[in-house]
Amino acid sequence: MNKKRQKVSEERIGFKKLLEVVVKAADDKKALDIVALDMSEVTFVADYFVIMEAMNSRQLDAIADNIAEAAELAGAKAAGHIEGDAKTGWVLIDLGDIVVSVFGHDERGHFNLEKLWSDAPMVDISGFMAE
Repeated sequence: MNKKRQKVSEERIGFKKLLEVVVKAADDKKALDIVALDMSEVTFVADYFVIMEAMNSRQLDAIADNIAEAAELAGAKAAGHIEGDAKTGWVLIDLGDIVVSVFGHDERGHFNLEKLWSDAPMVDISGFMAE
């Protein structure tokens, strides 16, 4: 594992608990088609990739803001590790062991991260979401 990579989530909150925080924050803002991929055996970049989409640009920003705030309240620092905005159609939030991508619909289809990382197993996150 890359020692230079910031391990905030391990130091302040377990990365599995942080995954739950991220998914709940996204679900709270009605993110669509939330997917979590276990990247631990595929790449050293992160243990999990969480991918989702928003219905419009306002929701995209709201989802990203809610995830960053919830992660920070849980002890992870997202500030300074956020790239993109609603204008670009993709916001990336780097939480160390978890990398979150919030897409607009067209951008998600274009980049198709789930296919790119198809060798990574999906994580069952259904228990983290409201019914």
